[in-house]
Amino acid sequence: MASSSQSAYFSQQEIHQLKVSYEQGGLSEFATQIVNKLNDMENAELNIAVTGNSGAGKSTFINAMMGLRGCDEGAAKTGFNETTMERTPYKHPTFPNVCFWDLPGAGTLKFPMTDYVSTMEFTTYDFFIIISNDRFTENDANVAKEIQNLGKKFYFVRSKIDNSIHSLELQGIDFDTNMVLTEMKQEISCSLMEAAISEPNIFLIANFNINEFDFPQLKESLLNNLDGIKKDVLLMSLPSTTVKIVEQKRAQLKKRIWMLATASGAVGAVPVPGLSFTVDLAILVAAIIDFRKIFGLDDASLQRLANIANKPVGNLKAEVRTPLVGEINTEFVKQMLMRTSIVAVSAAEMALDTIPIIGSIFGATASFAMTYTLLTDVLDELVENAQRVVKVAFPTDPGHPQ
Repeated sequence: MASSSQSAYFSQQEIHQLKVSYEQGGLSEFATQIVNKLNDMENAELNIAVTGNSGAGKSTFINAMMGLRGCDEGAAKTGFNETTMERTPYKHPTFPNVCFWDLPGAGTLKFPMTDYVSTMEFTTYDFFIIISNDRFTENDANVAKEIQNLGKKFYFVRSKIDNSIHSLELQGIDFDTNMVLTEMKQEISCSLMEAAISEPNIFLIANFNINEFDFPQLKESLLNNLDGIKKDVLLMSLPSTTVKIVEQKRAQLKKRIWMLATASGAVGAVPVPGLSFTVDLAILVAAIIDFRKIFGLDDASLQRLANIANKPVGNLKAEVRTPLVGEINTEFVKQMLMRTSIVAVSAAEMALDTIPIIGSIFGATASFAMTYTLLTDVLDELVENAQRVVKVAFPTDPGHPQ
């Protein structure tokens, strides 16, 4: 399970190597190690397999995870007939390193269980979603066992739960929704345990209600069972549909800031007219644009969010009140730095609790302090805007603070 510490991106061995690099090669060698880690983060891939029988809602689930509708460019193909005839990749529209793989159901004439694992290349995925819109079958259990043998995580997702609830309403049956959901989950759990699946992870969701039923808990579980960079990749790719997701992104990005400040102040840093320290403005430009994209404040992301929330995009854009959504270039960042004042930063914030070397860098270079402060201010401003957008897009989300 991923650590919540500031060293979430570094193993203990890597932290030791950072210390050695600084002692032997100074700031330059240390910063090179940080840049390498930032590159690893940028290039990290996440491959998610989604399997289940025809009509289970696999494609709709994939689209929901990417913040897309079935009619959007790049969306997984949906339909009433079997639309998945071979394993099909769908890259995230904003974060192409995240790829969902739509797999055809197992145990059919075309995809017998005996060849399914090799044909579908199970070893290439980080984790699996097994979807059904009714009861999970023996084939589903067999797929889970094969995944278990590989030592990978899998999650049982019962989709279209809203249809099941609506069916009870149409029949005029008096029922308690929470009790019905609990009973359904217990029934699924019992049937899977009878098939020798111990302690199955079960989630009841509605693909078109992304903040309801167990969908938020599913996302939380997926994140909690990923470590380090993989967790970071998934979190950044999630559509910002709740205040909680926005806050989780803030917390994770805060752990990057000291790394970006180190890279900007030491690697490729050059004197900038008007500033009293050297800095790599291009790194800061890229960081601000990335932050903006991660919170979904670019035009394309706002349009997608408006689509899935069924709200006019103008209503969402009206909540974005920051120059950070305009053109970001080196002159813009230079002007921001000239207006930035260094503020006191706690040891925990700077990762002094896990990587003590940072204290030396912070004290020794004005560039680090200024860029750290700048990026922290940028992050806070983008978060405030993202929170306002989410509250307008999903005003009934129970996670909104009152």
